[in-house]
Amino acid sequence: MDKITRSVLRSPADVRGFADFDGPLYYAPTGFIDHSDDPNTLPLAGSRRGFSALEIIRRREGGGAESMILPLLALEGWVQNSGRVDEINNVLDRLMTKRADFAGLDMASCHVMGIVNVTPDSFSDGGDYNTTEQAIARGRELADFGASILDIGGESTRPGANDVTEAEEIDRVVPVIRALAEKGHVVSIDTRHANVMEAAIEAGAAIINDVTGLEGDERSLEVAARLGAPVMLMHMQGEPGTMQVDPQYDCAVLDVYDYLLDRIESCERAGISRDKICIDPGIGFGKTLSHNLELLSRLAVFHGLGCPILLGTSRKSFIGKIDPKADPKQRLGGSIASAVNGWRHGAQIMRVHDVQETVQAISVASSTALV
Repeated sequence: MDKITRSVLRSPADVRGFADFDGPLYYAPTGFIDHSDDPNTLPLAGSRRGFSALEIIRRREGGGAESMILPLLALEGWVQNSGRVDEINNVLDRLMTKRADFAGLDMASCHVMGIVNVTPDSFSDGGDYNTTEQAIARGRELADFGASILDIGGESTRPGANDVTEAEEIDRVVPVIRALAEKGHVVSIDTRHANVMEAAIEAGAAIINDVTGLEGDERSLEVAARLGAPVMLMHMQGEPGTMQVDPQYDCAVLDVYDYLLDRIESCERAGISRDKICIDPGIGFGKTLSHNLELLSRLAVFHGLGCPILLGTSRKSFIGKIDPKADPKQRLGGSIASAVNGWRHGAQIMRVHDVQETVQAISVASSTALV
């Protein structure tokens, strides 16, 4: 029972049932439209995108969750009946407020992060850019294609990937980071190891991107706080080697939300302010096809955490489960479709392999939204 079932609200009593619920509620913006053209919408995270309704979600006893859609025009009456005035005001503030610049990037816009794997065994492009020279050239190419961030990784986290020593990971990524940062590019280090974080930031990386949410290394949280760099916190159930062995959730969307909230609060206690945190629901990391689709369909709920959202769907296996004929390099269509879906839900950063095509797709989607 890990799905959200949308309730059919046939009477005022049905709506009051949600208002009288004494457990935690979760709020997902929906009914997206260009905010500047419609007075009945509210801005989504300070962007041009707006939302005209809230999907209000609650957990169900015994597992799973249920939700109702409430148009903003009906929200005031529901709030008064629910007694959650302060809660709703705080929620709306988090949903509407523009995010602070992240590593110098304006979070009112959608940015594309280009993937540069300096590895022999990454799931999609392992070995393509395995030398320092190839990786530097690829990073420069992706920047020319429109990538705002270059994400450099020296260890594959695909299921069954070979272990890499931290020394080897550092040797792979540091020369690439240094060369790209010296040219003025915004570089992130994709690592779960504190020593690699330190070496990468010293070499010029501006962002720490950790698939373990700063939990994979006992020093990571302290090191990230001391370095002062912005961090990207991802959700992953289990370890890379076993994460796809029968992952289970009570409700994937809400469980991931609660995990990320806990990690944000842990970072804040360690001295990392929320305006230096970006969150990633971790598509494909310890999740079935159903879990991934639930997360993508309700991605906007994560705006309630008050942080920019990073979405990484590029070439991932869930696309291959929908289209079994497509191997990783034949998943461009699904990658772009999921990126545009992420843009529609207000995600601020898309982590992709195919930068040029994704930049174009989001530019076209954004332009047609203005018509």
